[in-house]
Amino acid sequence: MIQERNRQTIESKPETGHGHAGTEGRAASRSAKSGPRRRAKRVSVLALAAAALLLVLAACGASEKSKTASSASPSPAASSGASPAAAAAGEPKLPSVLHYGFIGLNKLNLPRGAEGWGLYKGIIQEALAPYGVTKIESTAFPNGPDQSEALMSGRLDFGSLGDTPAILARSTGAKTRLISQNQIDLLSYLIAKKNGPASVQDLKGKTIAVQKGSYMHRYLVGLLKSEGVTGYKLVHMLSADGEAALARGDVDAMTNSGADALRLIDEGYPLLDDTTKHPELYGTSVTVATEDFLAKYPDFPKLWNEARLKALDDLKQHPDDYYAFLAQISNTTPEIAKKVYPIESIEEQPFTDEGLKLLDGTKQFLIDEKIATKNFELKDWQLAY
Repeated sequence: MIQERNRQTIESKPETGHGHAGTEGRAASRSAKSGPRRRAKRVSVLALAAAALLLVLAACGASEKSKTASSASPSPAASSGASPAAAAAGEPKLPSVLHYGFIGLNKLNLPRGAEGWGLYKGIIQEALAPYGVTKIESTAFPNGPDQSEALMSGRLDFGSLGDTPAILARSTGAKTRLISQNQIDLLSYLIAKKNGPASVQDLKGKTIAVQKGSYMHRYLVGLLKSEGVTGYKLVHMLSADGEAALARGDVDAMTNSGADALRLIDEGYPLLDDTTKHPELYGTSVTVATEDFLAKYPDFPKLWNEARLKALDDLKQHPDDYYAFLAQISNTTPEIAKKVYPIESIEEQPFTDEGLKLLDGTKQFLIDEKIATKNFELKDWQLAY
């Protein structure tokens, strides 16, 4: 939950000095009743007392003036809610509301990984609050192409998705920039219907369900090409629809991922292949932001990744709680969540050489297979900061 900082201005009223004036008045009254013999002496005493009083009042006034200036009139940094050091440093600003997209509909409406944990625990909100962020609106999408469309239409400021749909969007002219790779070992599984194909070679001439434009699509096409399988038919289906079609026997195989894939395997559906046998076909998860958003808020990538890293540090200290959180998102058990979404797979740095190599390989494959329409340089897409 977003934590708001309360500011309080403390006002100090200067002392009036009435106590001194009262004492002086009483002393004058007593002197007037004593007679003329001591008038000269009284005048001398009164003069000295008056001089002393003026010194005391001057000192008090200076002290109160200083106190009032420091508390009743706060510095610009205090009045803006920022620390004096931050104000002096010219602290960057972000919009009050961030619009963030991710893949995977679930009851918590949160992604997995450091991003999801950070939003769930309020770590990211707290980290960004000093820069003006009061709310982060998270929107789930069933697949990457739908999220890319939301980015291009301006409904989102930034989002996390698989590398393949992000690359495909960029190749069609989407004005996005790559700000991080969150995971570089996304697994895809190729699962057959019961009493159906027994190997990848058996898929010749068969119908396969796949989320077109996803990292699983890239894996499947790459696998079938490497195995020399031809004559197959790909039909676009989201995972839930693909599972239903597989159960009915309407398709011969489908790609799937995560806890859903393991559930199907446990239910007796044959596993034909997965990306652990083809590490060059691993998918990666990326975060991209629109160029318009970054033009207004150039400090966002750095601030977002710093907040994400705080969330990652926290979940590493609370692994059991994190896997229980994943179990809620994926509608599974913490044990299965630990198996398919291990903490070790979450990247600490925005970019690594290994991740960028996989990303470039995916881009080149999509270009070569004419799945992507236009080539571009990865270095022109990646945002250095």
